[in-house]
Amino acid sequence: MQTITCDVCRKKVDEPVTGLSFFYIGEYNICEACHDNLELAVKPIIRNNEPYTKPWYDKVLTDSLSKAVQKGKV
Repeated sequence: MQTITCDVCRKKVDEPVTGLSFFYIGEYNICEACHDNLELAVKPIIRNNEPYTKPWYDKVLTDSLSKAVQKGKV
């Protein structure tokens, strides 16, 4: 049995399935709940920026995730 710990909330995910119950973003493993909250937090930032570029999106996502890991929540 494999177990992965979410880097944000520190919750353990038993029998993880990539892309369903946990996600790899950069060097972080995050659970589904934290991934959903991260998307909700980043969505308003993305909608207010034009033009949209993939490198900019990646930077916003990783910066937001780094802050979430430090705080322990998204």
